[in-house]
Amino acid sequence: MILAVRAMIGRGAVAIIAPLLLLGLAGCSNAPGEQQKGPPPNPLLYEIASSNGAVEGWMLGTIHALPDGTEWQTPAISKVAGDADFLVVEIAALSEGDKVARTFSALARTPGLPPLDARLPAELRPQLAAMLERGDMDAGNFTETETWAAALMLARIDAEGDPTNGVDRALIGNFASGKVRELEGAAGQIAIFDTLPENVQRTLLAAVVTDAKAARARAVQLRKAWLTGDEAKLEVAITNGIMADPALREALLLARNRRWEASIAAMLEEPERPLVAVGTAHLVGPDGLVASMRARGYRVTRIP
Repeated sequence: MILAVRAMIGRGAVAIIAPLLLLGLAGCSNAPGEQQKGPPPNPLLYEIASSNGAVEGWMLGTIHALPDGTEWQTPAISKVAGDADFLVVEIAALSEGDKVARTFSALARTPGLPPLDARLPAELRPQLAAMLERGDMDAGNFTETETWAAALMLARIDAEGDPTNGVDRALIGNFASGKVRELEGAAGQIAIFDTLPENVQRTLLAAVVTDAKAARARAVQLRKAWLTGDEAKLEVAITNGIMADPALREALLLARNRRWEASIAAMLEEPERPLVAVGTAHLVGPDGLVASMRARGYRVTRIP
């Protein structure tokens, strides 16, 4: 089991977790030169100020994997990264792939589970078989793999983009090790899935299988929306696909936003100013971090 999981995770250990939590924003096309088309980059970047106008920190919507050569860094992002006293990300130890793989393997394994296709509605079993064939995977290898873990492993079959090009990884490299904090860590993200009830895990598995063919095209569209900071399109994304299921939306997005909100608010009270760089899906919409920080009385303004 450990070897199978490591083979699936490889050098992008965290990428098996983060893309689903980003509503597919990590799946990207690697078509040469595609990232150069369209308007200049303008990812969502916000200034957070107190009621008297004093700047207390910043928030940046990130993406965890990108094609080689994608130009996303803007003068505004560079300035904010230079002005911030410390960086806040979802996972700080992005280079510790083996450690993440071991944690994943330990939580993912339960002997005596039903066959993987038995955990899906009958009408989705042909699609599952096709996915397994594309991924050169054997259904028999999942007899001890919990449903949530199988869903994440299957999601990697059609995912594209390289996590070594992720925005969070690039930003971490710009800060000293003692100046990077994490909101949950890899083990915390894995635990979110591991604690889902089995019926919700099966909903996740069914969503991954159902959306497999459309996921790649949708990911390209969402990446472009991220790159240009198209809030309207990004806000639509947090209510579609996997996030259309209330239980998954609560566990993967809303509950995490609430936990992060409290942590971020405490950091904003410190003398040093943070740059909070998290998946863009967590910033937008009425339940996003931008709205929650405004509700706490902060002036949150987008930086063009």
